[in-house]
Amino acid sequence: QVQLAESGGGLVQAGGSLRLSCVASGRPLSNYNMAWFRQAPGKEREFVAVIHWRGETAYIGDSVKGRFTISKDDGKNTLYLQMNSLRPADTAVYYCAADTSLYVHQTVAEYEYWGQGTQVTVSS
Repeated sequence: QVQLAESGGGLVQAGGSLRLSCVASGRPLSNYNMAWFRQAPGKEREFVAVIHWRGETAYIGDSVKGRFTISKDDGKNTLYLQMNSLRPADTAVYYCAADTSLYVHQTVAEYEYWGQGTQVTVSS
């Protein structure tokens, strides 16, 4: 099975940018649809973005559309989330997740493998 490890979180001012990375080990990243979710204190885990295992299809959640971009480098076994124009409302723990389905999903229950998360804090 695949193991996932996120990095790149931190503290940033509103309007700033961060790039999160998720390195896959144990299995090739290209075997999985890959997604980012986030969870703020006291809230449910929220879909952020997903990319199909072929890299042909990607979806971005409405709350981050136009500001966040998902991409991957299969050669490096790494998934990325480029986050621009960050807002205090983006403060959360960000998780990457992997799924072996034929089609991409936007719900937590569809994902079999999860990383430990990386904290992103946006100050006003």
